[in-house]
Amino acid sequence: MKKEKTSKLNKKVKIILAVIFSICLILAFSYLVYNFYNSSKNKGLYDELQQDIIPDETTNELAQVNNQFVDKVKELQQENADVKGWVRIDDTKINYPLLQTDNNDYYLTHNYKKEKSSYGSIFINSNCNLKNENSNIIIYGHDMQDGQMFKDLLQYKDKTFYEQHPIIKIATDESEEEYEIIIAFKSRIFYQDEKNVFRFYRYFDFENESKYNEYINNCKKIQLYDTGKTATYGEQLITLVTCEYSQENGRMVVVAKKIQ
Repeated sequence: MKKEKTSKLNKKVKIILAVIFSICLILAFSYLVYNFYNSSKNKGLYDELQQDIIPDETTNELAQVNNQFVDKVKELQQENADVKGWVRIDDTKINYPLLQTDNNDYYLTHNYKKEKSSYGSIFINSNCNLKNENSNIIIYGHDMQDGQMFKDLLQYKDKTFYEQHPIIKIATDESEEEYEIIIAFKSRIFYQDEKNVFRFYRYFDFENESKYNEYINNCKKIQLYDTGKTATYGEQLITLVTCEYSQENGRMVVVAKKIQ
């Protein structure tokens, strides 16, 4: 009798374990499908934008492509006034419209069409003005595991990658400008009670040369390698930022100056 009860109990345990295992498999498969769907949807969204910008071989290819990005910004602004420009780095996946609103959290979770998206958008800090020459334009984007958005910023940990991709291009509704990368470094978001730390993400407008040099010098103290480049007061800066997971609240940061 005892053996029968034990046998029945074992069968029930096996059935319960099998059900739990099946549920786990279904949940894991659903998660993979969901991620694949989101990845494909986001890639398709931006592929559709980018495929319109194809150079005409019968014209000056570079000039035409530059103008096409300016025209694309103007076109997107008709759909969403938060579109302020377009950022791209040749031969990388970084090739996206630039968004900006007064809420820095909004475009963490919305695409340029204002649709909810875990990929968010590439966006400018609300305190920055892209057309202010005496400023630092801080631009954020997610580090997505499928390589989209600002994932390629992490490759700037490698000096060889920097040497092969030294230029960032930003188009507005007026023109496209080039920025030369001068510094790449890793940092993090600091807690409020931490003292004497370099909060790179709080440098927007430079009211004087001292503040400008303070930013450049602090960046250089923690640079990953020497690019041989620097910037002088009056040269507009851009700072590209994404998450970096070697430390808590880690960030990968790339700083560039406008080429005059």
